[in-house]
Amino acid sequence: MRGLAPAQIGVMAALLAATGTLAWFSPEVFGRGIILAGAWGFLAVAAWRTALILLSAAPARPPTEPTVWPRYTVLAALHDEAEVVAQLIGRLSRIDYPADRLQGLLVLEAHDHATIAAALATQRPGWLEVFVVPPGKPQTKPRALNCALAHATGDLLTVYDAEDEPDPLQLREAASRFAADTTGRLACLQAPLRIRRRGPADGSPFLDRQFAAEYASLFETALPGIARLGLPFPLGGTSNHFRTDVLSAVEGWDAWNVTEDADLGFRLWRRGWRLGVISRPTWETPPGGLDNWLPQRTRWLKGYMQTWGVHTRDPWRLGWRGSAALVMTVGAGLVSAALHGLSLAWVAATILVSLMAGLPPETPALALSVLVLGAASAWLSCAIGARRAGVPYGPGDMIAAPAYWALLSLAFVHAGWRLIRDPFAWDKTRHRRDAAPAAEEAAPETHDVLDATGPLRLSALHAAAPEPVA
Repeated sequence: MRGLAPAQIGVMAALLAATGTLAWFSPEVFGRGIILAGAWGFLAVAAWRTALILLSAAPARPPTEPTVWPRYTVLAALHDEAEVVAQLIGRLSRIDYPADRLQGLLVLEAHDHATIAAALATQRPGWLEVFVVPPGKPQTKPRALNCALAHATGDLLTVYDAEDEPDPLQLREAASRFAADTTGRLACLQAPLRIRRRGPADGSPFLDRQFAAEYASLFETALPGIARLGLPFPLGGTSNHFRTDVLSAVEGWDAWNVTEDADLGFRLWRRGWRLGVISRPTWETPPGGLDNWLPQRTRWLKGYMQTWGVHTRDPWRLGWRGSAALVMTVGAGLVSAALHGLSLAWVAATILVSLMAGLPPETPALALSVLVLGAASAWLSCAIGARRAGVPYGPGDMIAAPAYWALLSLAFVHAGWRLIRDPFAWDKTRHRRDAAPAAEEAAPETHDVLDATGPLRLSALHAAAPEPVA
């Protein structure tokens, strides 16, 4: 991760000079130009979203299982997760894959004694080890994963988070898809992430439902549509399935990017590799109230800003198709987050002024088209995605959605400030144990389960932290 390149600084300076000059000498033309550019941009995003909905509807053929299952490495990077580590171990224990072909590493920080103790005190399958990362900077999830990657023995590798509950057959589907790849260029498969609340929650039902619908829109409609077009996309932070040799060849994750998954999807594309999606999901819990939601979303948007900065240094390396995908995913996500709150404020102010004046509000055709088509495409994507994911999304959620979209603008401003003040700080999301029966989360009593004296791999790595990926 570096600062802005000279070419980026030059482009930004030229744009600022041009817009400043136009705004000073011809403010009316400048104002109309901004409105027109924004309107046509939002219409393009609406058309893009609608196309992805249609493309994602085509069912994928189930792959044929390989005759010999490849070796698989499962990584789970945890930090201050003593409360949920036993729950995660129980869920990973239910993975349906030949145990003699599995390697699992619970990747823990050396100073995190509570999580290490909780992991060692929990029964684990024989293939699941505790891997302690040596101290170093930056203290981020991608750095921890890079340390573990050097010890991965699997042909394939996947990553899970502390709160994940993967479908037990997810690894089998991913392995079958890789085996069926005839091009030899498939490097990564993304499983859909689905949100559900389990038991009493201390969060906000409004945020939880909107968050679940947002995830459904992304993982059930947008990413399958992009994958069908053969374009790159920002990976989710979990349930990515990689070819281990390819992941090592691209030097793993960028340890300095706080959304290392988004960056990696485009970095794989730059090296000539391709991405895909699978259907077996991973269930997660929502972040909870605004005090948890805002730092998480701030980190995501800050990472999107970092990813945009990295890949626009030399966008020609992505090619025109890769650059277009970057604009329509990372770029559109940032612009939308920045403008949602302003757009809602503008609509509310227009209606309020018209009511106070006793006049009907002005409804220019272009503005009305942007409002209707933009909202309709977002609602449609959420509704279809929610139906596929099995999460609730009704008329009340649609009416409340603009308020949720406006909160993204708050997160955007916070992310911009954090990028300036503390660009590499990792805003940790707190995870809580689900309110599920204790027996449900217990590891199965089989010969694959070890007691607390099972294997502990204390890493002897004392090398410096990985260099930032350019």
